Amino acid sequence: MQCTKLNQQPLVLGIIIGLSCGFGILLLSFSTVLLTRRWKKNVQKQLRKNYFRKNHGLLLQKLVSSDETASDKTKIFSLEELEKATNSFDPTRVIGRGGHGMVYKGILSDQRVAAIKKSKVIQESEISQFINEVAVLTQINHRNIVKLFGCCLEAEVPLLVYDYVSSGSLSQVLHADANSSLSLSWGDYLRIALETAGALSYLHSSASISIFHRDVKSSNILLDGNYTAKVSDFGASRLVPIDQTHIVTNVQGTFGYLDPEYFHTRQLNEKSDVYSFGVVLVELLLRMKPIFTSESGTVQNLSSYFVQELKEGRITSIVNSQVLEEATKEEINRVASLAEVCLRLHGEERPTMKHVETELQTLVTERVNSCQADPRNEEQMQPRTRATAARQSSAAELGGRVGARSQGSFEGDFMSSASLPR
Repeated sequence: MQCTKLNQQPLVLGIIIGLSCGFGILLLSFSTVLLTRRWKKNVQKQLRKNYFRKNHGLLLQKLVSSDETASDKTKIFSLEELEKATNSFDPTRVIGRGGHGMVYKGILSDQRVAAIKKSKVIQESEISQFINEVAVLTQINHRNIVKLFGCCLEAEVPLLVYDYVSSGSLSQVLHADANSSLSLSWGDYLRIALETAGALSYLHSSASISIFHRDVKSSNILLDGNYTAKVSDFGASRLVPIDQTHIVTNVQGTFGYLDPEYFHTRQLNEKSDVYSFGVVLVELLLRMKPIFTSESGTVQNLSSYFVQELKEGRITSIVNSQVLEEATKEEINRVASLAEVCLRLHGEERPTMKHVETELQTLVTERVNSCQADPRNEEQMQPRTRATAARQSSAAELGGRVGARSQGSFEGDFMSSASLPR
């Protein structure tokens, strides 16, 4: 019996030593993991502080605190907030891709739905300009311009946080598949054109400081739940000092919409946006993309094609079938004439956006009055619901809707090394 006890003692001692060693190793491993996580967290925290300083966060804080109107509107978001809002920038949250970066849909802590833009790398010399633009854009208050909630400066490249606009872009509607259940009327398109012109006119002449958008295109005209236009994406925009009419800058914009005069002279002015808006008007009339492939397989510039056809008196043969069905001949001619003058090669020959807005306002008003004068249009004046999308129609709405067809085309961001089609 005593021998048995003596034999068991080393075994028990071995078990105790083994358990103690195992527990010690486990404790050491746990402590190592905990300390590593804490170290990584501190490193990330320090890195975010460094990015905040590098991105001139202190400058923006100073600008915000010194402006009573901006302080209530501008928020400098932490990266952690935006990571939570987008589920760590989950790829399934991507709602847009462009030359300036990726756009994610997110839910902020106050339950606002936001579009969060992660820009591509920009030069450090542009950061100060970016901060000033944010400070100005947060003061913009226009119903047809996407609201900027604020920005985040804790990432390598600053992030912008916009109000989320739910119904996609004008480009998506214009160039949707022919079988798409979503289609807007000619009256809707006229209204959207008027709203966009009003927003650009505001940026040019009514904001606290003039702003040239520099990337006006149908994909940057977003549509909310009621299909009201919201001009978006100020990633390429430039602020203009009060005493200047233009600024010299590197050429930037989108192929097919870019002002040829700006491309050749690098002098950006308000008429550059007018040219781009003229291309949008042509899109509304023809439902073709700014760069398209003809039946013969030739890649063509829409603005050049339109101006040539208009000059030769063939406007009705190139206008989209829905436009021919719903618009009057006078409306087609007036919109075509307005587009043509916007597309003049010399900026001094183009109208201002204020003038464009006035012309479109006259057209829309006359259309509304003609609808109200004809009792047969009463039913068409009411909001209508489609199978897959409910929308509130323009008061000027007339006629049936036909799915828009667009010819094969491609669209890409304009690179300064590219040349314009002749």
